[in-house]
Amino acid sequence: MTFLRSVVGKLWFTIIFLVAFILFILTVMLLEFFENNTIMETKNDLTHQAEKIAKVLENHPDEQLPLGLEISWEIIDEVTNVVIIKNDQEVFISPNSEKSVKLSVPDIRNDVELSKVFEENRTVEKVARLTSNELNQDSAKYSIIGVPLHIDDGQNGAVFIYQSLEVVEETTHSTTNFILLVAGVAIILTTIFAFFLSTRITAPLRKMREAAFEVARGKFDTKVPILTHDEIGELATAFNQMGRQLKFNMNALSQEKEQLASILSSMADGVITFNRDGTILITNPPADRFLQYWYYENGGPGNTSGEIPTEAMELFQRAVDTEKEQVGEISLQGRHWVILVSPLYSHRFIRGAVAVLRDMTEERVLEKMRKDFIANVSHELRTPISMLQGYSEAIVDDIAESQEEKKEMAKVIYDESLRMGRLVNELLDLARMEAGHIQLTLDEVNLHSFMNRIVHKFQGLARDNDIHLSADLEHDIPNILFDPDRIEQVLTNLIDNAIRHTPQGGSVRLLVKKDDFGIKVEVSDSGSGIPEEDLPFVFERFYKADKARTRGRAGTGLGLAIAKNIIDAHRGHISVQSKIGQGTTFTFLLPRK
Repeated sequence: MTFLRSVVGKLWFTIIFLVAFILFILTVMLLEFFENNTIMETKNDLTHQAEKIAKVLENHPDEQLPLGLEISWEIIDEVTNVVIIKNDQEVFISPNSEKSVKLSVPDIRNDVELSKVFEENRTVEKVARLTSNELNQDSAKYSIIGVPLHIDDGQNGAVFIYQSLEVVEETTHSTTNFILLVAGVAIILTTIFAFFLSTRITAPLRKMREAAFEVARGKFDTKVPILTHDEIGELATAFNQMGRQLKFNMNALSQEKEQLASILSSMADGVITFNRDGTILITNPPADRFLQYWYYENGGPGNTSGEIPTEAMELFQRAVDTEKEQVGEISLQGRHWVILVSPLYSHRFIRGAVAVLRDMTEERVLEKMRKDFIANVSHELRTPISMLQGYSEAIVDDIAESQEEKKEMAKVIYDESLRMGRLVNELLDLARMEAGHIQLTLDEVNLHSFMNRIVHKFQGLARDNDIHLSADLEHDIPNILFDPDRIEQVLTNLIDNAIRHTPQGGSVRLLVKKDDFGIKVEVSDSGSGIPEEDLPFVFERFYKADKARTRGRAGTGLGLAIAKNIIDAHRGHISVQSKIGQGTTFTFLLPRK
């Protein structure tokens, strides 16, 4: 069945069927032709023989009649029978009719057709059945020819010659067998030729089928050999061109897809593409993070059902309905996003929408920092300005009566002016650092003498506050490159903070040791510590752990921010660890240059 369903089988079967049908029609027509032709030739031969016998008898009348009969009997063959009717009294029958079927005179006289020889004096012919003299033998068909005979004056005789049609049937049967044999040989040869032709024609088609399967599996380099220059060869050429074009188009699509994927992946904004019913089609990493935030907030991290926030779905629906861009904002897990949803068109119809999500958290933080900065600067400047104004008015209005009181008020005014100047200078330094304008003067510094000098500078302040200040340096620490003034500023800030936040009887320790990447410096104290929730914000401007903006022991809140910028400029890293009631440790790493 597989063979019959194949192209070879179908083509082979079609050729065999057509040839067999043509041979069948041709055989039928040939058999009919040969049968009719044989019967006609037999009738013509019999007629010719009868006329010849009649002529011979007419040429041998009376006494020569026996000789004419002898000649007549020689003219006919063994299967041909003759009845000669000279008159009603004289009838002559051929000798070979003794053992075969005989045509009697009454049969002739009583037959309408045969009797016309006598009545109309013309040649007649007829096919009739004659009864055999032998028992148990069926009558056979005979072809009977009657020819007028003129021997006696005034009387019409006749020569009747007849022959069995079995001879004709035998000839037809032989011819039929021969034609069928030839037809059988022709069918066999046609079968072989058809199979060969079908195989030769379909061989390139099978190769093209195999190549098509290879192309369907993605092997676009597959080529079909061009064996001929006919239509099949042209088809193979077209197939190879199609394969090259497919490869080119697939490469172009792949490049466009990779380019689009690269663009989407490199975008800072999230992109989500929806189809018409709101199903998510494409997302990029920022959009995935946005969705993960929403999944976590609405059902845990394992929720990946493809749902989107209600606010985004409402924007999508409005964009599809109004065919206009929609803008909205959503907050998740402490982060803020602005969503812009635009409809996507397929010709004139909307096929979906694309949503662009911009993370505005940093902008919101910067805006808050700007507002906090203005508030903090105003707060920090308001107190010293108020004190300057108050004490200066007291001096102008002569409220201070004695010289010592005036000097005391002037001393307060001077201290507050220094405080304001220090605040402004630190703000300018921090602004320059954050703008990248910090200038480092790198020098190879001996760490032992450098650290001991800084510790010695704070020994007096430590003794005044009853705090034990110590330094611990490893002996084999090599000299490294850094800006000594800037690092001294960092250490000054850290040690000053440690002393100010350590109660009497406490300790402050400076530890310097080697690290795989450079040197590590730790400033630890046994003070009150920093609350855990405040640790992420200690390096922000104006941030104070105790949240109090008072004078006295409180600073400007800019020291740690400046220290962080200095360490970052040295390509280092600074961190803090603290526990309430146990103390705080600031650690910074200076890498080797």
